[in-house]
Amino acid sequence: MGPKQRRTLEAVFEDPVRANIPWRDIEAMLKAAGATIGEGAGSRVRIALHGVRAVFHRPHPEKETDRGAVKSLRRFLTEAGVTP
Repeated sequence: MGPKQRRTLEAVFEDPVRANIPWRDIEAMLKAAGATIGEGAGSRVRIALHGVRAVFHRPHPEKETDRGAVKSLRRFLTEAGVTP
């Protein structure tokens, strides 16, 4: 994982929960961590990482994730064993 992806990972785990993390940065961080990302119906994104699977919604029309999505992403990453 490069320095930009590591900063994104740290931003996901920051308190208070941030709501301004660009989704493309999150996808790049997940790919760097070894995740498989697939497209679902509509704005759904299927992610598999270290045997853990989740479905997230790509934010639209804005480009940043909301706090609820960041909390869900934290839980997913923790279950997959990826922490800063």
